[in-house]
Amino acid sequence: MDFSLRPWISDDVESLVKYANNYNVAKNMSDVFPHPYSIENGKSFIAFATKDSPPNIMAIEINGEAAGGIGIHPQSDIYRKNAELGYWLAEPYWGMGIVSKAIIQMVDYGFRHWDITRIYARPFGTNLGSQKVLEKAGFTLEARLSQTFFKNGEYMDELIYAVRRPM
Repeated sequence: MDFSLRPWISDDVESLVKYANNYNVAKNMSDVFPHPYSIENGKSFIAFATKDSPPNIMAIEINGEAAGGIGIHPQSDIYRKNAELGYWLAEPYWGMGIVSKAIIQMVDYGFRHWDITRIYARPFGTNLGSQKVLEKAGFTLEARLSQTFFKNGEYMDELIYAVRRPM
């Protein structure tokens, strides 16, 4: 399936809310990704996602709609050569290979635009789909931290996957 990565725009709020207001998406995200997901949440997110230049948070556009998001979050202090990767995709598009391709594009974008040498992601131990897309995109499992996340009333393992800048 065809998709593109592009900066978020204010007109995306309707499709953002349409796809983000889904428990199956939210259950695999940190608590800053609310459920239910309101118009106000969408407007606030788009304002946040459009404040930096170059943009570090992109919309995943499918069939003319913002149907997901992906971002590179450069770190600071002693972690300044690292960036965290986060992403989500609308449930109707799961299993189509979109996210692994989007990750590859975003990793390339991150290494081109920021002075970083490592990009990491921290999926829940229960999120097998996220683990598979990271591995398909060339990430390696670096660590499994037992019962560090607390989400929806239960403890879950935190996995740390990473990819390094080619030397």
